[in-house]
Amino acid sequence: MRFSILSVHDHYPNEQRSVQQHYQETLENIVLAEELGFESFWVAEHHFHEYGTIPNPAVLLSAASQRTKTIGLGVAISVLPFRNPLQVAEDYSMLDNLSGGRLLLGVGSGYLSHEFEGFGLDPKNKRQHFDENLSVLKRILGGETLSFEGEYNNINSVQINVPTVQPDGPPIYIAALKKEVAYYIGKQGHRMLGIPYATVEHLDELGPVISEYNRGWGKHSLEPAPAVNLAFHTYVADTDAEARDGGEEPFDYYVRTRLYGKSSGWDEICDRGYCIFGGINTCISRLQRMRELGIEHVSLLMDFGYMGLEKTQKSMRTMAEKVIPAVS
Repeated sequence: MRFSILSVHDHYPNEQRSVQQHYQETLENIVLAEELGFESFWVAEHHFHEYGTIPNPAVLLSAASQRTKTIGLGVAISVLPFRNPLQVAEDYSMLDNLSGGRLLLGVGSGYLSHEFEGFGLDPKNKRQHFDENLSVLKRILGGETLSFEGEYNNINSVQINVPTVQPDGPPIYIAALKKEVAYYIGKQGHRMLGIPYATVEHLDELGPVISEYNRGWGKHSLEPAPAVNLAFHTYVADTDAEARDGGEEPFDYYVRTRLYGKSSGWDEICDRGYCIFGGINTCISRLQRMRELGIEHVSLLMDFGYMGLEKTQKSMRTMAEKVIPAVS
């Protein structure tokens, strides 16, 4: 199995940690993730609410690129209907250059109504807007001089002046978790990522999703399908009791104050299987079950609910030193 880390960067303005301090903690976590051998570190894009305070992941990841050397720097996700795709291409081409070719670019159409309202956009059009902007983005990142006239873009012979380090542009991941969508993502030759907490009822639902993605990829290429990257809330300690003692309160705080439609707490999310909460042996068992379902790339969502730097990094170390070696 492959292991990465993801941060939604949820902020709590009533607590003592400022946004500035949270940015610094996230940068420290990225540095530690590289030291511990995690494959990549992903950050989410969100707007207009403390649900997440990284409106442009390219900015924070550019700072991270100067403090790291090898870890992949992932965007989960760039919401394409919110910005001109030429600007998205320029921002992330700069990041690819600053990082020496370590950019991993997740994209999606967005799902939070207050963000569409803030940008004055109709969410009913988000799929068409996303598809058009993605087409433009891929062609521009691929180095094309582009002329294009669509519903949302009118481009006349434009080529960005910052080519990516990665020859054909960065690998593109599309956010989804429905089986039908997974098939078409694979068929189009894109990679895929998702956060099951937001959309599934039980871990076992993910097996068919991955199977459909792999089936779609088989229509695109004879090469093996790239691993679907799935993110799970994670808190690991030596024992189940210690994990609950350290992780339950931050997770419940996260659930109470987030904008998800769901409100699954500690016990419920553990029963449904789509988390990595518990002692070392419990987390090993959970990951082994994920592997049985075909999950090969796990992103660990570890800094949530005002967890704090000390507890987050202790959980990261325990995962890297005591859990991952037992399942890799």
